Amino acid sequence: MTSTPPGTGGITVATEGDAGASAEAPKRRSAAQRDALPPSRLESLDAFRGLTIAAMLVVNNPGTWSAIHAPLRHAAWHGWTPTDLIFPYFLFIVGVAMSLSFAKRLARGDDRRDLLRHAVRRGVVLIALGLALHAFPWVTTDYGRLRLPGVLQRIGLAYVLAVPAALWLGTRGRAMVAAALLLGYWALLTLVPVPGGAAGVLEPGRDLGAWLDRAVFGTDHLWSQTRTWDPEGLLGTLPAVASILLGLLVGDWLRGRARTASTSARLAAAGALATAAGLLWGLVFPINKPLWTSSYALFAAGMAAMTLAACHFVIDVRGLRRWAVPFVAFGVNALAAFFLSGIAARVLNMVPAPDGTGALKPWLHRELFAGWLSPANASLAFALTFTAIWVAIMLALYRKGWSLRV
Repeated sequence: MTSTPPGTGGITVATEGDAGASAEAPKRRSAAQRDALPPSRLESLDAFRGLTIAAMLVVNNPGTWSAIHAPLRHAAWHGWTPTDLIFPYFLFIVGVAMSLSFAKRLARGDDRRDLLRHAVRRGVVLIALGLALHAFPWVTTDYGRLRLPGVLQRIGLAYVLAVPAALWLGTRGRAMVAAALLLGYWALLTLVPVPGGAAGVLEPGRDLGAWLDRAVFGTDHLWSQTRTWDPEGLLGTLPAVASILLGLLVGDWLRGRARTASTSARLAAAGALATAAGLLWGLVFPINKPLWTSSYALFAAGMAAMTLAACHFVIDVRGLRRWAVPFVAFGVNALAAFFLSGIAARVLNMVPAPDGTGALKPWLHRELFAGWLSPANASLAFALTFTAIWVAIMLALYRKGWSLRV
């Protein structure tokens, strides 16, 4: 899930001075030195990315899916919970980072066509990793029923589609494309009849996007819990691209601003306006994460801008960095954290428990937490422990100056 600049298309290791700079470096910088840092690097953005990754691991890895606190569940359909903000936060962060990295690369003379080729290669790698994660453990997988859409697949595709706007359009052009995508998607879902059905139907499996996914993928390659629609389907990629472009606009704005409390406040105010606009739009076009409705994309981007503003003020303005080091470590190794933790979670459900009663994960949950905590708290404690282990792993890589990315 990394949103670092496009590299050579393969997995690289960044040494000190790049994304994996020494964790001790922020402690040695004076305030003047921090203000003089190149605008292509924001520690608050790395921390925001890491906080988002940590939240993703917590909600994706409960001790048991039968006992989860309400804020850690997705909304059943229309509406939202804090969990529903995690994925659009990732895409917003991709956009902000894209603005910062492309500006730096273009300023040093990199060719736009080369950057586009790198971006396409990177998008293909992300899609391949997403499919590999779905197919794990590979040898025993029934590929006739392999889910084709997914989180990494959507990020890879949306990233590639957003790159031309980042490379060849100015701020006004990018804003116009984002608006066209959001309004166009609203029109498609509300005005275009579903073949064999009606227009404006926003019920599970009956909307235009679900029809398109069944037509392209067939029911065997959609989300296993429904087989009639997929929360990361093709049509929903359009507003997901807009989510990236909204982050791109924020990155454009931040590149020209001093790291001051005024900058943080103005970013928070803009985020509040976008959030309010999304909520108002949601009165007629409901906020819905599985459909990635336009109101949802706008609302989530506003919330992301306010969260980034808070991180910007605390880290980049006030210089309070020590607390954020574990999250920065997560942020600069975002793809490794997402992919490897996903593999590990599956392994825990495959390895037999020591007492032969089932898989290792439910045994660990039962033995370590369920005996002394309430069901929901035991499930949360397992998720927090799982996440803490991955924080420690990523922090160790970070302190060595290693960053794995595509």
